[in-house]
Amino acid sequence: MSGKQKSPQPGRKRILILDDHPMMREGLAQLIANEADLSVCGEAENANEAIEKIHALKPDLVLADITLPGKNGLELIKDVQVLLPGLAVLVISMHDESLYAERVLRAGGRGYIMKQEGGRKLVQAIRQVLNGQIYVSEKMSAKILESFSGRRGDASGSPLEKLTDREFEVFQLIGQGKGTKEIAAHLRLSAKTVEVHRLNIKQKLNLQSAPELIHYAVRWAEG
Repeated sequence: MSGKQKSPQPGRKRILILDDHPMMREGLAQLIANEADLSVCGEAENANEAIEKIHALKPDLVLADITLPGKNGLELIKDVQVLLPGLAVLVISMHDESLYAERVLRAGGRGYIMKQEGGRKLVQAIRQVLNGQIYVSEKMSAKILESFSGRRGDASGSPLEKLTDREFEVFQLIGQGKGTKEIAAHLRLSAKTVEVHRLNIKQKLNLQSAPELIHYAVRWAEG
């Protein structure tokens, strides 16, 4: 548990930081503290702790990483939509927005920004989301608009876009070298359910065998 809780600051929008790396949380907290209209009301290092802090601290926005121990950021967003539908979640991640941004928005998140964008862009994204808007990069915004307009063909995107959020999560864990039993334990699923996901992933990626799937996933994970 991060154990950090900040004193309320009148007139400032309250932000809860969710990231499993203490140095990243500290850096984000310092950045936000420098803004006259923003404050950090608390920090969490995993999704379960974040839910507890959300209930206790009533933040205006959750700034969340997508890769977390146990339940990932997408599952957290879906939980928040059920428990507190009005609460905005902005995802900040090192992962390529082309694979994650649309998933975050579909799950109910209000924006996606990559960590390498820098502090100024992040503060802009936070304010935009707090003002009731959605934040994605200009490039991602154009891609999403093309998708909705029906102009983008199926062949133009990554094959991984065909995967459901859960299938994509399983695919990532395969890429990390985890076997069926490890994946099942990590996601709290049965081994049989994981095998069904693996079968669906192979079909959607047009792969013929388990070794092909593992090779593909590992190569993707290595970037």
